[in-house]
Amino acid sequence: HPKAVLLIHDGQAQIAELHHVFEQRVLHEQLREGSMQMLVGTHALLEDVVQFRNLGLTIMDEQHRFGVAQRSKLWQKNPYVIPHVLVMTATPIPRTLAMTLYGDLDVSVIDELPAGRKPIVTVHRYDANRLKVFQFVRDQVALGRQVYMVYPLIEESETLDYKDLTDGYESVSRAFPEMQISIVHGRMKAEEKDFEMARFVKKETQIMVATTVIEVGVNVPNASVMIIESAERFGLSQLHQLRGRVGRGADQSYCILMTGYKLSKDSRTRLETMVRTNNGFEIADIDLKLRGPGDLMGTQQSGVLDLLIADLAKDGRILAESRAAAQAVLAEDPELVRPEHGNIRRHIESLPATAVNWSRIS
Repeated sequence: HPKAVLLIHDGQAQIAELHHVFEQRVLHEQLREGSMQMLVGTHALLEDVVQFRNLGLTIMDEQHRFGVAQRSKLWQKNPYVIPHVLVMTATPIPRTLAMTLYGDLDVSVIDELPAGRKPIVTVHRYDANRLKVFQFVRDQVALGRQVYMVYPLIEESETLDYKDLTDGYESVSRAFPEMQISIVHGRMKAEEKDFEMARFVKKETQIMVATTVIEVGVNVPNASVMIIESAERFGLSQLHQLRGRVGRGADQSYCILMTGYKLSKDSRTRLETMVRTNNGFEIADIDLKLRGPGDLMGTQQSGVLDLLIADLAKDGRILAESRAAAQAVLAEDPELVRPEHGNIRRHIESLPATAVNWSRIS
């Protein structure tokens, strides 16, 4: 069996699980010598001090939470050859989806729910419907279920008319005086967050008021309702990730998107998309159309609409035909030395050289 060490990143670029310098030095030596065959961790693995003798495979979960430059650090951990790379996400970011369209990234899709789970029912409700929504919460809690309520901000903003967590917690406490309520946000100490999460997991509290810190890594099968306040403030990827915190048990789960009446066109599109589908790739496709594909030759993960005619989100069939034609040319003439391929080769040679080939970083 391979040895495995869990590295915990504490926000200060330190390896918190290894408490002594000696332990860290031993681990690093084992990695460089190749006697450590498997390493599991978070952003701490990206530190320069973490070096491998012959890294052959990197698996990156929740890929959308890492920047391109961060991902490239793992790619560079083997000085001799680029390791095999597997990235996993429920909602591909626009740049990653664009790479799949260009054929630079092979894709496998798990499109089935685990056995016993039901598709999440998603609805959009306006603030004027809040009393009905709160009654639905009471009905669900009466059935023994639990509820998440997510807010986009921690403190009141003078420029943004959005719900914030502290006011939200107070209003929820007033609306449900008979219930126990947890609160979790990013400014809490780790011990405080763990304590509040443990209360919710043990069913000591019925409602959890939180920010997006619960977006990943939270698994409470008994939680069946996700209410997202000021849902227009969130991107499609965040909305889909938050929705995924429910629907983890056998009971029917619900995601309720709360907004005011004043919404932009893009906000309405995002909300309508969430109500219509649970499919992460369909959601990513809409996200690509709304935000742009990003820069495949750089690190920007959305935007950068620099194509004069083509539209990646609309011209999928033409792009597939172009990709097949390019692959046929390379199969016959990989060095592009034939006269009829001279223009292609000269154009490639004219492309500006960069210190890092970002186009290979998925």
